[in-house]
Amino acid sequence: MKSINVEKINSEVSKFISERDWDQFHSIKNLAMALSVETSELVEIFQWLKESESNDIASNTNLKEKLEDEVADIFVYLMRIAIKAGIDIEEVTLRKMHKNAKKYPVEKAKGSAKKYTEL
Repeated sequence: MKSINVEKINSEVSKFISERDWDQFHSIKNLAMALSVETSELVEIFQWLKESESNDIASNTNLKEKLEDEVADIFVYLMRIAIKAGIDIEEVTLRKMHKNAKKYPVEKAKGSAKKYTEL
């Protein structure tokens, strides 16, 4: 998998926001609400697709472009929230994966979609 240059992305996003004087609207609350909206737009792409269609979205140029746009929007809002809240996404994600490994030990969770409280 290709590494993500978060600093480059943040620089471009920050420049875009600064040029439009939008930072005044980007409270953590507002960013979280915008993230929720964008996540709903992502879900909307898949709403009426069959399972097989959703798994084959890479072959549908129109749907893939819509998916790419929503994924990018979600990433930008999530990154902005993390930056504004002083959260190191890499650090907290690795920490969360460690917690998940404890909640979902391989010997209990492998091949199961059950929540950790049901294992």
